[in-house]
Amino acid sequence: MLVDRFGRKHTSLRVSVTDRCNLRCTYCMPADTPDYCERDSILTFEEITRVVRIAAGLGVDDVRLTGGEPLVRSQLYKLVRAIGNVAGVKKVSLTTNAILLADQLSQLHAAGLRSVNISLDALDEASFFEVTRRPGMQRVLDAIDACRAMDVKVKVNAIAMKHFTERQIAAFGEFTRATDIPVRFIEFMPLDADGNWDDSRVLAGKRILDLFAQRVGVLSPKGEPSVSPAIDYTFEDGVGTIGIIASVTQPFCSTCNRFRLTADGQLRNCLFGGDSGDLRALLRDGSSDEAIADRIVSAVMAKKRGHGTDDLSFDRPSRPMYSIGG
Repeated sequence: MLVDRFGRKHTSLRVSVTDRCNLRCTYCMPADTPDYCERDSILTFEEITRVVRIAAGLGVDDVRLTGGEPLVRSQLYKLVRAIGNVAGVKKVSLTTNAILLADQLSQLHAAGLRSVNISLDALDEASFFEVTRRPGMQRVLDAIDACRAMDVKVKVNAIAMKHFTERQIAAFGEFTRATDIPVRFIEFMPLDADGNWDDSRVLAGKRILDLFAQRVGVLSPKGEPSVSPAIDYTFEDGVGTIGIIASVTQPFCSTCNRFRLTADGQLRNCLFGGDSGDLRALLRDGSSDEAIADRIVSAVMAKKRGHGTDDLSFDRPSRPMYSIGG
């Protein structure tokens, strides 16, 4: 099993399939097209599947595909099917901005996809464009409707930023109550390509709860705590779910069960850390499964107790979010 020095059991692997994206979100991407990885440095589906198979042998049972925007990777459904067939993998899910999701959903569903996290920071077109620098909100909403029609589980993720998210509170409250789709607010993290993050721009989870109480209704904790980074809340009548991921103001490092594989084959044992193991080199030099497993174990064992955003030990990650994978 993948257990680190602090007793945390790692069962969740986030796999970035590309660093490319069709939006330019201010908290992640630069306004102009960045210098993406060369295509031959990106792992193939076969290489990714091999890593997942080895990781499953170490106890990983939950695999989430991310980007960039994973749906810009051609024929992603083939990877979904391949990973879903790996012994030991119980869940394959996807994080997406959903611009391309409706067009690909039938193939993804047929391949076994049953769960998506959709990034959506605003529920009016002007604000959507403000944060993504691109149009497309209605395409995202249409994709959500398509998922509901096919019984694909949806969660909505919204980045919480001061002077932006406050004006979305009422709309998201109405949305979750009307659709029963959970909306999770993720505190703005220091992973933007432009390097403009500072803690004064973080809309704290506690403040979000206060805003909901003022504008929609009082929220109370829902269910028992879990290893999920989100703490879920519901309104007094039990209709609607709001999740808070307070990754900056209240880090959840003590229960973290995940690690990452970047599109170019680097292990990341923490979203805020550095690259912690080069799997691409091992995959391409004829190394054995055992050597790759050892590299994964070493990366997890080297994980720090916490990411440090709440103290003086924090060093800003060298990669922006689109280059790491969500």
